[in-house]
Amino acid sequence: MNGKDLVFKAFRHEQPERPPWVPFAGVHAGKLKGYDATEVLTDGNKLYESLLEVHKLYAPDGMPVVFDLQVEAEILGCELKWTKDNPPAISKHPLADELKLPCKCLIPTPESGRIPLILDVMKKMKKTVGETTALYGLVTGPFTLASHLRGSDIFMDMFDEPEQITELVEFCGEVCMKMSEMYIDAGMDIIAVVDPLVSQISTAHFDEITFNTFKAIYDYIRNKGAFSSFFVCGNATRQIESMCKTGPDAISIDDNINLVEAKKITDRYNITICGNIPLAGIMLFGNQQDNMKSVIGILDSVDHLNLIVSPGCDMPYETPAENTIAAGQAVRDTASCRLIIENYEKAADDVVIELPDYPNLNKVLIELFMLNSETCAACTYMLKLVEDAYDEIKDYAEYVEYKLTTRGHIPRVKKMGLKNLPAICVNGDARWVSVIPSKEEFLSVIREYAEKLKK
Repeated sequence: MNGKDLVFKAFRHEQPERPPWVPFAGVHAGKLKGYDATEVLTDGNKLYESLLEVHKLYAPDGMPVVFDLQVEAEILGCELKWTKDNPPAISKHPLADELKLPCKCLIPTPESGRIPLILDVMKKMKKTVGETTALYGLVTGPFTLASHLRGSDIFMDMFDEPEQITELVEFCGEVCMKMSEMYIDAGMDIIAVVDPLVSQISTAHFDEITFNTFKAIYDYIRNKGAFSSFFVCGNATRQIESMCKTGPDAISIDDNINLVEAKKITDRYNITICGNIPLAGIMLFGNQQDNMKSVIGILDSVDHLNLIVSPGCDMPYETPAENTIAAGQAVRDTASCRLIIENYEKAADDVVIELPDYPNLNKVLIELFMLNSETCAACTYMLKLVEDAYDEIKDYAEYVEYKLTTRGHIPRVKKMGLKNLPAICVNGDARWVSVIPSKEEFLSVIREYAEKLKK
């Protein structure tokens, strides 16, 4: 039985010989061949060459072709900021000044934006490895795409203009279905609908504004003869049951979510769960034994029916190849890896963290704890909220950002007692964890802290 068969078994909810291994190597694929993120996302030959290296080194049972949540946004009028070691970020939102529906004429076609490049590489990968490896086509989910178009105001719009936001999400759902159609026609076996910002809204808003659109997308993918996966980032624990009810074949989660508890819910709906090797603390900054131990911990914690082992999200560009190889080895040859880590204990962090003297601050201190604000959509919008509000509070407040992609920031997160990210702490208090407040709520809280400092 080859890797593709294993993945298909997982999606068909059949008992596997072992769980499938699906490394989400986006721009990290370019790192393996010495190409930066911009090169691998704009040059089809370099992308194809990099994907073949992923296939050779990591022996995946399934793999994505492109991991870039800005492809559709760029076509719909968003401006992008390109970097060397991350996918591009949104730098301008076309609906920031006026909430309206984009023209239907903007819905992507095979000739739009970078789609010709992507479709060409998909067809090449299908021909080269598609008989033995399950191929994923990743599309931007409707709520995250709507956020790209509107910007951070969307979180207030859900309260003030729910009908208009619902219509915008429905339009983005049409885009999602069109992208899915093109990717399926190019040979993709699984369509992963990647919507990280779902974790930042309430269950009520998910059900009222996005539920019907997600359900329509998964019904559409199923009718087209492909499998579907609902890909979420951040602490979407409160959304898991509603996500199941939209009808995907699988749900992919990161390490913000307790896999054991989430799988109890997904199993009730006979939905496969994918995840959730930690990206920063294990894959990026750990060693081979750490990665083996993490994977074996996953395998030991849950039943293997309806399970796919994968990183929690898109792997960081600088992830050491040997760590990913070790993770894959732990899936394929678990018994041998158990012997390797039998007496292994992760070294204690020797970084000394000095927290600010919160009771004696002269200004309100806003601390943002991020996975990576350049790649994590939830982190991006949380940071933008603070940046957009800062002019109104800069006389009595200041902010600092800590990213998990910086080694010394991981122990700081632990010392703050934060269990989920992204998060905003104010004067040492965790005020918003895995949820983005409205600008008005944020400003109100900061002003309350400023008043306390005067007393």
